[in-house]
Amino acid sequence: MAGRLRLILALHNHQPVGNFDGVFEQSYQDSYLPFLNVIEEFPDIRFALHISGSLLEWLQEHHPEYVERVAGFVDRGQTEIIGGAFYEPILSNIPRRDRIGQIDSYRRHLERLFSTDVHGMWMPERVWEQAFAGDLTAAGVRYTLLDDHHFLSTGIAADRLTGYYITEDEGRLLSVFPGSERLRYLIPFRDPQETIHWLREIADRFDDPVVVFADDGEKFGMWPDTHQHVYVDGWLKRFLTALQDNRDWLTVTTPQETLAAVRPLGLCYLADGSYREMTEWVLDADDQNDLERLRHIDGDDNWKRLLQFVRGGFWRNFRVKYPESREMYARMMEVSTHLAAAERGETVDADVVSDARQFLYRAQCNCAWWHGAFGGLYLPHLRNAVYANLIEADTRLEHAQRDLTEWIDVSTGDYNLDTYEEVRISTHRLAAFFSPQAGGHLYELDVRPCRTNLLATLNRRPEPYHRRVIEYGQRLRSGQVHEDHHVASIHEIVRFKQPDLDRRIVYDRWPRKSLMDHFMDPAATAEAVRRGEGFLSDLSSVVCDMSVRRNDDEVLVQMSGPRSVGTQTVHIQKRVTMCRQRPAELLVEYELTNLPIGQPLHFAVEFNVATMPGGASDRYFYGSSGEQLGTLDACLDLSETDRIGLVDEWQGIDVAVEWAQPAGLWAFPIETISQSESGFELVHQSVALLPHWQICAEADGRWTMDLRFTVSTSLARARQLAEMGQRRENDAPAPKPPVTGPAD
Repeated sequence: MAGRLRLILALHNHQPVGNFDGVFEQSYQDSYLPFLNVIEEFPDIRFALHISGSLLEWLQEHHPEYVERVAGFVDRGQTEIIGGAFYEPILSNIPRRDRIGQIDSYRRHLERLFSTDVHGMWMPERVWEQAFAGDLTAAGVRYTLLDDHHFLSTGIAADRLTGYYITEDEGRLLSVFPGSERLRYLIPFRDPQETIHWLREIADRFDDPVVVFADDGEKFGMWPDTHQHVYVDGWLKRFLTALQDNRDWLTVTTPQETLAAVRPLGLCYLADGSYREMTEWVLDADDQNDLERLRHIDGDDNWKRLLQFVRGGFWRNFRVKYPESREMYARMMEVSTHLAAAERGETVDADVVSDARQFLYRAQCNCAWWHGAFGGLYLPHLRNAVYANLIEADTRLEHAQRDLTEWIDVSTGDYNLDTYEEVRISTHRLAAFFSPQAGGHLYELDVRPCRTNLLATLNRRPEPYHRRVIEYGQRLRSGQVHEDHHVASIHEIVRFKQPDLDRRIVYDRWPRKSLMDHFMDPAATAEAVRRGEGFLSDLSSVVCDMSVRRNDDEVLVQMSGPRSVGTQTVHIQKRVTMCRQRPAELLVEYELTNLPIGQPLHFAVEFNVATMPGGASDRYFYGSSGEQLGTLDACLDLSETDRIGLVDEWQGIDVAVEWAQPAGLWAFPIETISQSESGFELVHQSVALLPHWQICAEADGRWTMDLRFTVSTSLARARQLAEMGQRRENDAPAPKPPVTGPAD
């Protein structure tokens, strides 16, 4: 009857694979632990809890007492555990075999750990496609929680969302709860009585309504200024007290109890989508700005009525918006396919397959694959974690399937899913991927011993919030506004983490990869090149012919094609050689022909090196004679040099590029201005290196140049051996080390 309402409180606690240990700890101290401390005082307030596998593994290692406390909550019936895919992948971003595998393995893990049945699943970022209903039920799931936006965009009116629905795929039934966007913005940012008043209105209008709050647990203490607001200022206690004081008409319950007591509202099939904000973030910058303008054309009330008929973008198009995400996806699919083949065969040890599967699952953690209100894809350490786990899975499978510890191989295929053929050269030390359809550039370089992709770069590109950055920076300098630190949703925050961010917005016109060939204005300067100015040739239309030669010890890939420079067409040929005896080295031979006789040209080869951040004293450049030239965020403008090196002592990586003829060298950091939960920030993405020559061809119109790119990981290997020795002294079990070949 009207007047009685069920409220489901479902919290999602998550930290991504690869996040800093200090962030895990701060989240625990500021959010996860104090929430338990407060709600323990309210034993009649039941709640549902989802902890992602990456966070749960950390908690089991660092705070097992927290896991034991949660088990106590479960045992006394105050908490229902919600399952999920083990490492929180977007389900549409991984193959079906991995979806079912991750969901099933995590359900079984949670049931063993908490001695309870797990029936529900947290849908990562609520990214939904209807076929997932069959995948979830195949993995033993009975219900999931989505956003009310899914239902609205399907055509179900808002006043028909006070309960849950049944959906199905091939006859397999799944219950689906709509989470309330209104509650996501009320809790915990507004006074508790506003929530009570809104719930009371629903209770008075509908018979036995069910309302769901399903959102991030980090907003209770970890989001900006919320720890003070929620705990020190007492918001959470006031909120829970208000729920308790209204128990004559309001029952705080769990999904499983609701399924047992309340009939579904009916059958529905939901459109592919996510929560509203995610469907907007996937749009390009111009479309997002257009959608924002539409909101204000006819007032808020009309917009709300139209909202159920307005749909944003489709999540998979993050791989279109950000080619770097597509590169990770393509590499992940390759490793997943490799693993599936190993599972079907009988040549790879079962333990190797199991370990590789775990690394693959970790690499599928969703946070590094997209960008919205959080840093996500823009955070190098999250992208690096994806590649680290993919490289380790790939390396373990490669070594298990080969008789030799030292090897070299080459293959071709559409490795980045652009419909064209790429080349992969692999050794026991490196894996190098080349794209002949994009000027023959090197777009991925995996260093197996350190589990790092030195080309996990990110381009600087327009984002819709850059307009806010520019406007806010101008107003700050004019004194029209001051930094504001009131408690607000992360979607409303405008805050600079470094000064003058609006003046540092620059956009790239080509991929920040390696072996990018440029013809430039003869008078181009270091500062102009940093701003992307002074380049004469267009890289977007360069297509190279390719040939591959190999024997047991060496692989040679030759790529050649024309390049327009003004009215002249120059032919560029580059030959890349890798050898089994020098497995961590690339030799690149350039030959330029059809050069204009007697006419000077300015030619440069661009390299980018990612995963080696700037600003720390143990990460630095060094020159031809080994002298240090500054930290990796420095800008260099050198003349008549033949070598540049980059060292990251923390990772144990030493990268050297050398060339046969002296050249000028420009080096500078590639830094993005991106959005995070705590404001706008400058993020170091890679270091750009451009050796450049003033060419004046002889009578044959020909110019040649040899370059050598070498990666040493001997520092990392020495540290690994020292750490293993220290563990043996302490009688501690050593984790399985990364698989590597012989030392450098």
